[in-house]
Amino acid sequence: MLKIGIDAMGGDFAPEVAVEGAVMALKKIGKDSRIVLFGDEKRIRALLKKHKCAAENFDIVATTEVIEMGDHPAKAFIAKKDSSMTVGFRYLAEGKIDGFASAGSTGAMMVGCMQVVKPIEGVIRPVISTFIPIVKNRRGLLLDVGLNVDAKPEVLSQYGLLGSIYAEAVLGIDKPRVALLNIGEEEGKGNAQAKAAYDLLKEQKGINFVGNGE
Repeated sequence: MLKIGIDAMGGDFAPEVAVEGAVMALKKIGKDSRIVLFGDEKRIRALLKKHKCAAENFDIVATTEVIEMGDHPAKAFIAKKDSSMTVGFRYLAEGKIDGFASAGSTGAMMVGCMQVVKPIEGVIRPVISTFIPIVKNRRGLLLDVGLNVDAKPEVLSQYGLLGSIYAEAVLGIDKPRVALLNIGEEEGKGNAQAKAAYDLLKEQKGINFVGNGE
């Protein structure tokens, strides 16, 4: 049984939107999967009733605290031990769920990834990505769309490797092209950070680096 943890209290319109999304997800997941909702049990049950969805369709883990967007990520993660996000990460670390998602504080999510779950050995920092449309009705993968204010060149270089692995393994793209988003396509463009990242990507083994993407 694949258990998918959802922070019902994370995001600008939580728990309403998170619970509604979980109800919609029931139609997409298989019988071998189960959604686990973390948050205010009373509010979650009331919303499920509103959407005419039986609470028995979910596992609900009751929590009493919420990490707010304005909270200091690291301090809040430690101080609010019974927050939906902290408890969700604890369940993930203990193997009680197989994955955990939240639309809440990005910084707190990074703290959970780094301090509770721990990164894969060798990974410097986690990265947020999103799909972007490209020609011929295909999808591209854009990395570093939040979380890092000023990523170092070696981190950007590693993102190229992480993105390449994901595109090949998950999206099924053979030898995915990797480009560095920059102010121009010519080599030598950009600030010192971009130039240093370019040089590292050019030397990176195991990826198909094609230069700058303007």
